[in-house]
Amino acid sequence: MKPAADPELARRRAEQLEKLLAAGKDGALLRFGLGGAWLAAGDAAAGARHLAEAVRLDPDQSAAWKLLGKAHAETGAAVAALAAWRRGIDVATARGDVQAAREMTVFVRRLEKQQEAAKP
Repeated sequence: MKPAADPELARRRAEQLEKLLAAGKDGALLRFGLGGAWLAAGDAAAGARHLAEAVRLDPDQSAAWKLLGKAHAETGAAVAALAAWRRGIDVATARGDVQAAREMTVFVRRLEKQQEAAKP
């Protein structure tokens, strides 16, 4: 996934969505939007928090698992990223979301190769 063309726009979007959350309008879709917006704004840690809540609220959301893995990878939490993507692959496969499963499989392989290459 490539970064947003305008991180400032993504930050403003995230702040607007945070207002909805503060007003009590919580839900998996809002958390997914918040996670994606913070990730696009360059705050992967905030993105990961919201995406983790999105998959807690709706564990069958393969897109949220995919972004959660990306957020963890961007924060340097490789083990958490791999776990999220592996769970996402299971969810996507069960739902028939072949493309998402393929993408996450590629992400897992890349990160595993990076980890292998980093070993002394």
